[in-house]
Amino acid sequence: MLADGTVFEGKSLGKTGTTTGEICFNTGMTGYQEVFTDPSYYGQVLIMTSEHIGNYGTLSSETEDEKVNITGLVCKKFSGHLQSRIISEDSLQTYFEKQGLVGISDVDTRALTLHVRIQGAMNCVISSEIFDQAELKKIVDTTRNMDGLDLAKEVTAAAPYFAGDEAAKLKVAVLDCGIKNSILKCMTERGIYTKVFPANTAFEEMAAWNPDGYFISNGPGDPASMPYAIATVKKIQDSKKPVFGICLGHQLLALANGIGTFKMHHGHRGLNHPVINLETGKSEITSQNHGFEVSRADIEKQDKVIITHENLNDKTIEGIRIKGEKAFSVQYHPESSPGPHDSRYLFDQFVELMS
Repeated sequence: MLADGTVFEGKSLGKTGTTTGEICFNTGMTGYQEVFTDPSYYGQVLIMTSEHIGNYGTLSSETEDEKVNITGLVCKKFSGHLQSRIISEDSLQTYFEKQGLVGISDVDTRALTLHVRIQGAMNCVISSEIFDQAELKKIVDTTRNMDGLDLAKEVTAAAPYFAGDEAAKLKVAVLDCGIKNSILKCMTERGIYTKVFPANTAFEEMAAWNPDGYFISNGPGDPASMPYAIATVKKIQDSKKPVFGICLGHQLLALANGIGTFKMHHGHRGLNHPVINLETGKSEITSQNHGFEVSRADIEKQDKVIITHENLNDKTIEGIRIKGEKAFSVQYHPESSPGPHDSRYLFDQFVELMS
């Protein structure tokens, strides 16, 4: 049941139970396990628009976090017990049962996705144990709204940790707002040793490690509700060392420079979003997952923040850099897991700034 009272019926998948969250949709045709474990989806019920979900099972090496981060799943055909890959470790049904995820299949996902596209993002409830619609409406009405919600603190690391080769030439301090494993792998592959710090870490603690650069990660929730992280990003930028931000990190860099953010009507989530690099004239197909965006109007009122990338579908801001500084960010996911690798050059640019 959606917050506006719309009801869809289907078959239960995963754990028997009840779950709530903000509903959103992903248009990717593959990579469902990477999507389900992406911390940026924390607190959201996800519609997968692809026809079949679960047909190639699960593999521990294809996770972006140690746990599933979506709060619920809606799909059309659920191949819960099928494992078409010889190397798969579990069926998706078994995986969800272990993770405690509640979901629903055999839903007209085309109709549901169109409804969300027209009406906008809203909360919902899925239940395989409660069938009284009045009771379900009460549950969805008390579900917390994403606006003004700081979710990064719920997915960030409990304590600092390291990734990569300690003997690497470059060191990067990571502000973890919900980082994906693939981002750390992309940096490790480029000769970077990273120390990942919890989202509420003070700049002074990060600086004491004497990194060559700083990275501001992706993550869930409303960036404007994170004044502590915005203050940290300001200090990071003032250090004059290279800074790279992705997704939520992009929004925090914008906020640190006086550029506002706001909630989108229904967000961008998928593997096929066309983006143009305004500085090279080249386009790239990108992987995206965000429900907030940076304000173009605020950028156009000043000359410090320069737009570097733009979405070719709706002209939303996809990348910025700070004039005269080694600070840049993109709204999309260049680590692209899942998705095309068109944008991985951005990690190389970050390395060049530190070299």
